[in-house]
Amino acid sequence: MSISVAVVGASGKLGSLVCRLISASEDFHVAAELGSSSDLTEALVADVIVDVSLPSISRKVLELALAHEKSILIGTSGWSAERIASVEPLIAEHPEVGVIFISNFSIGSAVASHLAALAARHFDSIEIVETHGVHKVDSPSGTAVSTAERIAKARDSDVSAPHADQRARGQLVAGVPVHSLRMQGVIAQQEVIFGGVGETVRITHTTLSDRSYEAGIMAALRALPGLKGKLVGLDRVLKISERIA
Repeated sequence: MSISVAVVGASGKLGSLVCRLISASEDFHVAAELGSSSDLTEALVADVIVDVSLPSISRKVLELALAHEKSILIGTSGWSAERIASVEPLIAEHPEVGVIFISNFSIGSAVASHLAALAARHFDSIEIVETHGVHKVDSPSGTAVSTAERIAKARDSDVSAPHADQRARGQLVAGVPVHSLRMQGVIAQQEVIFGGVGETVRITHTTLSDRSYEAGIMAALRALPGLKGKLVGLDRVLKISERIA
């Protein structure tokens, strides 16, 4: 028997892809597709919920899911470590519910972010340049925020960011300068640049097609049934750290 899924943000680009993948799978089916004008309670007809909506309503979707003991996969941008920490007490009140936060469903992006965290302890100069299409409203991207937070966590000292007070130096995220480009002709790209004495290292991930998200979406969705508690990042879902180590 397949598991029913409610998709919040179904009319968006990512939401449409999620719905198509679920409909094509044998182990899941779409029970409800919610748009911007939908009543969020319409999602309660499903066994699990996928939220790929907007940062402004994502917390409301999470609160609804927890209140009704519905496990939820959150792919909405804007869930920084600080914001996730703010809802941890609420998640802890519902220990039987699974909550997965994914900032980017690309497996390549998850691997690149993991490699960036591994390299972070060996360089003092680290900056991130992330590029998305002109229609992406938020900046920096959720992926860049997550990568910067992982870099900071991996280090014993702050990243060297001279003249960080100057606007052209980018936004500091967990002490790492992040530069956001919004341009035509681009889907997504992130480059983490490491500077050392006499050398630089660049870890770049480029999204060439939305198909790059497909495997990650289904892996995260399949990890949801039976999960208890919180899981953050596609790398945790795929156990990339264990496989690379």
